[in-house]
Amino acid sequence: MLTLGSNLERTRRLFGDRSAVLDPAGGRFSWAEFADRARRCAGLLLESGLQPGDRFAIIGHNSSRNAELMRGGYAAGLVPVPVNYRLAPREIAYILDDADCRLVALEDSFAAFMESDELASWRDRVLSLEAERHEQRLGKTRPAPMYEASETDDALLVYTGGTTGRAKGVRLTHANIILNALQIAFVARPRADDLFLHVAPMFHSADLLSTPWVMAGATHLYLPEFSGQAVLQAIEQHRVTCSVLTPTMIIMMLQEPDFEDYDLSSLRQVIYGSSPMAAQWIQRSLQRLTGVEFIQAYGLTETAPLLTMLEMDDHRQAIASDDRGLLHSVGRQLPGVDMKIVDGNDRELPPGEPGEVVVRGPNVARSYLNRPDATAEAFRHGWFYTGDIGRMDERGYLYLLDRKKDLIITGGELVYSLEVESALYQHPQVHECAVIGIPDEAFGEALLAAIVPAPGESPTAEELIEHCRGRIGGYKIPRRFVFVDELPKSAVNKVLKHELRRIYSQAQAQAQAQKESK
Repeated sequence: MLTLGSNLERTRRLFGDRSAVLDPAGGRFSWAEFADRARRCAGLLLESGLQPGDRFAIIGHNSSRNAELMRGGYAAGLVPVPVNYRLAPREIAYILDDADCRLVALEDSFAAFMESDELASWRDRVLSLEAERHEQRLGKTRPAPMYEASETDDALLVYTGGTTGRAKGVRLTHANIILNALQIAFVARPRADDLFLHVAPMFHSADLLSTPWVMAGATHLYLPEFSGQAVLQAIEQHRVTCSVLTPTMIIMMLQEPDFEDYDLSSLRQVIYGSSPMAAQWIQRSLQRLTGVEFIQAYGLTETAPLLTMLEMDDHRQAIASDDRGLLHSVGRQLPGVDMKIVDGNDRELPPGEPGEVVVRGPNVARSYLNRPDATAEAFRHGWFYTGDIGRMDERGYLYLLDRKKDLIITGGELVYSLEVESALYQHPQVHECAVIGIPDEAFGEALLAAIVPAPGESPTAEELIEHCRGRIGGYKIPRRFVFVDELPKSAVNKVLKHELRRIYSQAQAQAQAQKESK
């Protein structure tokens, strides 16, 4: 069966005596022990009054308790709703109400949430995840029998967006998640002797990339919160072999002042993605993490989560042939994924022509919860419209150019911000950058580049403009620059361009108003 409950049961049977979870606070659990704990969590949830099909929220850091509770939900036929703990109480309340959650499993460090007026109605529906209390409950609870879910039943509800409007609940089925895990395994080839480090927050769909390692019977270690030093320490101390990291995480690791002092020889594979990584940083990563297999990944929450992967052989080919362009690709589609590039009239475009990336496959969700308008817009004619603009070459390599909503039209010309950022990243004094369009009376939109300088560097706008000449067309070169200490980012370190647009569009409007008042 293509269900997450059945998947756990298979792993228990095949790898029952192998280590499943390494918990620095609670020791090791075998897959037989972890499966038993998950079934006890299932019993605990059912004893709390939940019934198969009900949804329950989880608010907590990455942890083995979080993991066994989610697996317990699958085993009981329930639908976990992992909630971003970085949201405001009002936003969390919206998700709990929209998902019609019957219970909130809450880590004690977030207990203060329930003191807010917005979450007052949930105070009597909280299941504490405090370690000692959790252990006592599990010891008193009988393991629940495995619920026979259907492959097409909802397995997980993950909320995406919400920063520019209402968050959308993505309904991922058991088959969506299991089949994407098999697609990923075709490229990543997980092993039973791996130790997988969970760094991406478990409320994000990126954590689903760990599912192939559950199938393989590998060991899992959960990092509560990211820091470059914490990842390096975990790799050295516990002999981590695999992980999923964002480009920003990798860069922060490499920039740790004592990076060279860590023994990272156990690390064999890093899957990276969620935002573009400059070719220069990819090359530096390969040079400093010698022998590590790097795989770039692209996908969305709605695709459970991956669509394409750029394999290590592609990285080697790009380096050997000095073809940096290939490093800008997010790879080729996974088995079972159909992909095409279309124009605004849904006509498929030839190789090399930019348009919207649309996909279909067994890993693609069917709809959003309670959002018929958004569902009708994104899921059309059997295809999912990603909202990403890209082009595909003759060999099937996909190159992302921008989010549809991030396209900049200046003086009637289309500008893809990723292309401009790629040029800026080639300047040695640029650590991070983001390019946005802000209102302009003459051109409609003007390009603004927010720059985080490299440590100890102070690039000027004039130097960066001159650097861009010859690399990109003149109309693509920003003429407005702001130099900042950091860029606003999401929980998985993706730059929030809408936040930059809000900040600098307001600043532009205020400056214009002051000018007119004089």
